[in-house]
Amino acid sequence: MPGVLTRYANWLHLRWPAGEVEPLPRVGAGGATAVPGLYICGDLTGIPLLKFALDTGARSARAIAADLARRPAPAGMLPLVIVGAGVSGLAAGAEAQRVGLRFELLEAARPLTTLIHFPKGKPIYTYPRAMEPAGKLRVSADVKEALVEELESQRQELGLVPRIARVERIERRAGGFELELAGGGTLKAARVLIAIGRSGDFRRLGVPGETLDKVYDRLHDPADFAGRDALVVGGGDSALETAIALAEAGAAVTLAHRGESFARPKPANLARLDAVRAPDAAPGRVAVRLGTRVREIREDDVLLDPGAGPDAVLPNDVVFTMIGREAPLDFLRRAGIPITGDHSTAGRLALVAFLLFCAWLEDWKSGGWFSSLWYARHWFPTDLPARLAAAGGAVAAAARDPHTLIGTLAISAASPSFYYTLAYSVVVTVFGAKRIRRRRTPYVTAQTLTLMAIQVVPLFLLPEIVLPLLDARGLLPRALADALFPVVSYGHGREFWRAYGLILAWPLDVYNVFTQRPLWAWIGIGFVQTCVLIPLAVYFFGKGAYCGWICSCGALAETLGDTQRHKMPHGGRWNRLNLAGQAVLGIALVLLAIRIAGWVLPAGNPVAGVFDQLLRPAWQWGIDVTLAGVIGYGLYFWWSGRFWCRFFCPLAALMHVYARFSRFAIVAEKSKCISCNACTSVCHQGIAVMAFANKGEPMRDPECVRCSACVAECPTGVLRFGQVTPAGTILSVDALLASPVRAREAE
Repeated sequence: MPGVLTRYANWLHLRWPAGEVEPLPRVGAGGATAVPGLYICGDLTGIPLLKFALDTGARSARAIAADLARRPAPAGMLPLVIVGAGVSGLAAGAEAQRVGLRFELLEAARPLTTLIHFPKGKPIYTYPRAMEPAGKLRVSADVKEALVEELESQRQELGLVPRIARVERIERRAGGFELELAGGGTLKAARVLIAIGRSGDFRRLGVPGETLDKVYDRLHDPADFAGRDALVVGGGDSALETAIALAEAGAAVTLAHRGESFARPKPANLARLDAVRAPDAAPGRVAVRLGTRVREIREDDVLLDPGAGPDAVLPNDVVFTMIGREAPLDFLRRAGIPITGDHSTAGRLALVAFLLFCAWLEDWKSGGWFSSLWYARHWFPTDLPARLAAAGGAVAAAARDPHTLIGTLAISAASPSFYYTLAYSVVVTVFGAKRIRRRRTPYVTAQTLTLMAIQVVPLFLLPEIVLPLLDARGLLPRALADALFPVVSYGHGREFWRAYGLILAWPLDVYNVFTQRPLWAWIGIGFVQTCVLIPLAVYFFGKGAYCGWICSCGALAETLGDTQRHKMPHGGRWNRLNLAGQAVLGIALVLLAIRIAGWVLPAGNPVAGVFDQLLRPAWQWGIDVTLAGVIGYGLYFWWSGRFWCRFFCPLAALMHVYARFSRFAIVAEKSKCISCNACTSVCHQGIAVMAFANKGEPMRDPECVRCSACVAECPTGVLRFGQVTPAGTILSVDALLASPVRAREAE
């Protein structure tokens, strides 16, 4: 049985890579951070490309100039300090100079030090080719030495001379900031722009022998290692470029990467690697060992662990650990800048408080203890029906008459669910309008308007106002009303809340099926929805046809949760938790079987009694209230708005199965991919989108909810929604544009 479950999990989801996102500072428009007056540009914004470094530097300087025009620097305080004289810092300095902004440029070592330390002859990729960065600085060189010369000549021409000083700490002070410099001394500034890039410590392997003299974390001149046995560790561009450069210089190179494939390198580097790749290391060649980790580095050899086989001992003269750098997160944290994924003590306390609030809200809405207080004391928000009835005159008469709109509202407003659904609809509408203004793509506009309309009309107006009013006036056919909305002794006299089932399909909404006696109309509707309409929609458009365009959970996630999507946790451990939804789906199926048994057995059978008294309430309070409500909503501002949708929703779990047979995919134009990982970092579902885009492969992970964030955030317009064959051949792409880059190109 465990083997069957493992194969099922791999078939369903775990066969695809888990998205990995590097912790970085949270940066808004113009490089602004959560600390007023403190800005970030360059690599730390998340896109490690020269042209984007130039662009963000210039745009940050413009934003700071505009900010200073509104709130000038106090007398005697420097308007701006730029920390870092790399590519982005120089671009910011040039733009500040152009707009006449007084500033000081600080650099810990020398201008362009990161570029200068690139390996000799390193190829330079100035992607995207057609992009024209903001500001005055330009780059066109295709190798390191020419690039440094190109930028250095522009720096000297502009007279950008940095002050050599290392900033140890940035502290907020009245009217601005105080920068503490290494070796003593301070500097006061009204605004600070951090342009230091990811210049933190080199990452370590954490294995014995890593401190030997033959281990390096950068390559200067490949010719120094001609004829040597070299090991390069890593799977990114730096690792591939190092291995290629060493091989071209005559070294016998082994490239070891822990992943099963290369997900991050640029297509050009992968092509160059293929040109020198060989089964075994030899002078001028590179032997690639995927799925391999270093276990130990010794004086004359290295011990490699391939995972699936016996350890390998390779003769070795030199090791290059090209596994990247840690961003200077501690430096940024000391300045008060929030880091993605960080949770402070205050934040954790706020999370607990919000979870308690959600627990109270869900209990009140669902008929728990707080709801009983509502009916006993009419404590929230007011006793609206009684107040209307006591108002006198025409208002009171209308409130007592269910045939009128006011009368219908008065009866509906006697229930907590009316206010809950009203508030839900208002939030979706207000934040939906903000999302449309923020995103500004045809896709987001159409999707958000659809979500807003479905939430307001069939999920609020229909059950709370339209159906009760039609029924009161005799305009709702009796046969239809009896089949769909059984008569009860409370509210409007009929269960119009069951109309939610027209939108919220089984097993997301189970209550039209989990009834004491079969409601055949709803059983038929539920069957058509869950077993016919949704599978067809998923086949052509993916799981997101429902999750991203219809579902009320998705509506809240895509509107209120739109600015929180980057908080979704990523990685293999979280990917495995995706399968929890399969367990919830399994529970729903077992309960359905028990419910049917209770119907089939003679009246008064114990199965029906156990279901009604124990199992149905357990589902309501355990799944609907706790998982969907308290956990799902409670984690919105800490772990993204799709927490329930991704991990626990049983309908989503069922659609994952359907999606394995879908034609939907996110297709990629491989030549445009710059491996920036922006697509993965904004994925509500934790999908490793870049792992597919970088290879030009269709992204078919069934977790995708078609929200368009990855498509919209791609800075080069790599991604599009489309349909593909099982072999990956593109059948069509969506005409409704979700990429701002492609939308601009189409103008």
